[in-house]
Amino acid sequence: MTADRYSRDSAPTTRGRWRAPVAEGALRATVTVPGSKSLTNRELILAAIADGPGRLTAPLHSEDSARMIEALQALGVGIETEPGSGAYGDDLLITPVWPLQGGTRVDCGQAGTVMRFVAGIAGFVRGDVTLTAHESALHRPMGAMIKALRDVGVDIDDGGTWALPFIVRGHGHVRGGEVVVDASASSQFVSGLLLAAPRFDVGLHLIHAGERLPSMPHIDMTIESLAHRGVHVERPAPGEWVVPAGGVRAKDVAIEPDLSNAAPFLGAAMIAGGSVSVTGWPAHSTQPGAMLTDILSLMGARVVRRGGALTVTAGASIAGVDLDLSAAGELTPTIFALAAFADAPTTLYGIGHIRGHETDRIAALIGELRGLGGEAHELADGIRIVPRDLHGGTWHAHHDHRMATTGALIGLRVPDVEIDDIGTTAKTMPQFPELWHAMLGGDGPGDDGAHSQPLHDVAS
Repeated sequence: MTADRYSRDSAPTTRGRWRAPVAEGALRATVTVPGSKSLTNRELILAAIADGPGRLTAPLHSEDSARMIEALQALGVGIETEPGSGAYGDDLLITPVWPLQGGTRVDCGQAGTVMRFVAGIAGFVRGDVTLTAHESALHRPMGAMIKALRDVGVDIDDGGTWALPFIVRGHGHVRGGEVVVDASASSQFVSGLLLAAPRFDVGLHLIHAGERLPSMPHIDMTIESLAHRGVHVERPAPGEWVVPAGGVRAKDVAIEPDLSNAAPFLGAAMIAGGSVSVTGWPAHSTQPGAMLTDILSLMGARVVRRGGALTVTAGASIAGVDLDLSAAGELTPTIFALAAFADAPTTLYGIGHIRGHETDRIAALIGELRGLGGEAHELADGIRIVPRDLHGGTWHAHHDHRMATTGALIGLRVPDVEIDDIGTTAKTMPQFPELWHAMLGGDGPGDDGAHSQPLHDVAS
């Protein structure tokens, strides 16, 4: 069987303005979502530094995963596609190279996982590699990562900016040792260091010294991914990790569905009424999206997992809640949309770090809801949402995939909501517009994974 070199063109998407469809009645839908971005990009890194070739089954094909693949290919890693059984594209075959190859430039796009994880392994390059990003992502925090990498022996020239773009002058290996990092701005600093640590000369003793550590499930995900490849991470104390030097086992890995990307579809049942099922929901997962079962129940839905599918059925109303989302900040946009239609005000806290995501999500969510007549207030570490009658208008995506899906959720009940660029969903789910229309009973990919042509009212 002939395998083709991966191309970003394998995951096309709809672009431009998009009128969010209004639900005409209660939903009765089953949705299959593509693979997890977080797992796909972690497993790509580990496969790239493993001790032999490996395969990823049902990986995500999106802009973020394409950026990771292109980055690793630029460093000399062999990545090819081969037909697989997944509903959303080919499997990936990864052939490591050691040391990694320099003399190249890596564009991380808007992908936080790419900029933090590739920076973690860039010291294994023999030669120079320049890391940069889309202009809309150059603001994303990197200073703590740069400092930590320098402390373990990586030579980085950032021109004194403590930000992208910067040059890593690789020597083919990294010393490692003890390092202190402030990961308050992003758990990806911890994950990026842990993923590379088994290949450090003396391993890694990592200590977090910040005020908070957001998104702990993502760190647990990293540790579990390492364990599956034979790397045992010791945790002698909270916020402290020890990784021994050694190899990373080559392995074939199946990627779970992206549970956070399932959130808007499950939330749709609560806003429109009826029920929505997401197939392939794992019995155990380190994804933050696994917390949806408890969160949506707390907000008034009936949540049942049966036959491998998770089904959310609307209750009589959506309950206003006080909710700590520090472990799952990426769910904030979906919960924010539900709160806009709740029976009482909602306070979401523990999410100050999402100001440094693709956009300042706190400011963006508040501004867009106010633009539709809603009421929300910024808190030091969160948002308070007060339900109000809403009207149509433009919902700006702010180059942020989760902002776009939040607009789609609000548009289920509010006529004439237009998202200025639905194409931002391609960052993690290029099929979003088709899947959304299919959920509402329009044409779209069916349960067998067949893909329809874009609908006439989806701008191209």
